[in-house]
Amino acid sequence: MPATIDHRQLYRLPWNLADNPIVWLEPTDQCNLACDGCYRKNTPTHKSLEAIDADLDVFARLRTFDGVSIAGGDPLMHPEVLAIVERISRRGYKPIINTNGHALTKELLRDLKAAGLAGFTFHVDSKQGRPAWKGADEVRMNDLRSEYAEMVASVGGIACAFNSTVYPDTLHQVPEILDWAQAHVGQVHNVVFIIFRHADLSSGSWDYYAGGKKVEVEKLVYAEKEKRRIDITAPDVVEVIRSRYPDFEPAAYLNGTERPDSFKWMASMRLVSKDEVFGWATAKWMEAAQTINHLVTGRYLAYSPPWTLALGAVAASAGAIVDRGMRGAMKRYAGALARRPWRVAGRAHLQAVTIIQPIDLMADGSANMCDGCPDVTVHDGRLVWSCRLEEPRKYGVFLRCVPQGFQPPTEG
Repeated sequence: MPATIDHRQLYRLPWNLADNPIVWLEPTDQCNLACDGCYRKNTPTHKSLEAIDADLDVFARLRTFDGVSIAGGDPLMHPEVLAIVERISRRGYKPIINTNGHALTKELLRDLKAAGLAGFTFHVDSKQGRPAWKGADEVRMNDLRSEYAEMVASVGGIACAFNSTVYPDTLHQVPEILDWAQAHVGQVHNVVFIIFRHADLSSGSWDYYAGGKKVEVEKLVYAEKEKRRIDITAPDVVEVIRSRYPDFEPAAYLNGTERPDSFKWMASMRLVSKDEVFGWATAKWMEAAQTINHLVTGRYLAYSPPWTLALGAVAASAGAIVDRGMRGAMKRYAGALARRPWRVAGRAHLQAVTIIQPIDLMADGSANMCDGCPDVTVHDGRLVWSCRLEEPRKYGVFLRCVPQGFQPPTEG
């Protein structure tokens, strides 16, 4: 059974289309892996630097933001990735590379840092077709995650996050990834679980329309005829996490465009050392962190510098003024120091845990999207959901789903 969570008890993140922590830049469609569930068609197509500048201009005109997620495809496949990072940094934004890591080398890492890179988000999971990792489960993939985390930590000063897609057969291994992240606290600053979705063609129960024209969607990269489970929700992931961490507390969320009580993005923050979780922030701490940063900088917070997260006990003690979760965490941290005073040298860190629940279709065919989604990109001079970009590319508009045999209600 999924966890019961009352959205009214969480902090509803104030992110929206015009004011958000990040934007999503896609300089290339090319990738060197074939991930199960990918929403981008893999083609050897790169945007020019002039086209990238034009996208950044659109972002700057339409949205207040802090960081630029450089994605794709895999951005490390772009021949001018260093120039892209430098351009973003020069504009005063944080460049964040979203990559599977397969093309990363120590030399390229050093060059990216010199160009102004602020952070990495590595997407690593067991269904990416990695040549040397075939048959590996999520526990085994932790070894590869460690390689990337240690490589980034070796140059210092770069935020490091890890994404993993949650499939029906890997849901039970989510706690193993969190255990790994705790063991690498100080190197790993955020762990993100993205629930698997695809356009289900197996039932044949939907018709798809581009405007008023019925279209076939088989050629969309995220359309599948194979029957697979696509109903895992964020509360399901919370329930699995609580099987290992019973006191796990979500703190903030983004709701869906169709359902205010759905959890499209769920954010949590824990005060943790390598061998103990002291506690989880609740809504007030998250609200204070986002609001104060926006008040001071004019932007919502994204990809904090690693040194700020290393001051976990300081941030927790400040947050304890308003947040019961951090008060409890500080009590446990103080108790641990009282029992073993020599541990004061091993600082407690803040580590984020994020759950993303992508598109869900309602019974009437309406799409429950992320309301205030950070991952919007540019298409034809406007901001669009990146996860469905293939639709306006192919059909000019986002598709509508209509139940077969649907008859609209008559008046009178």
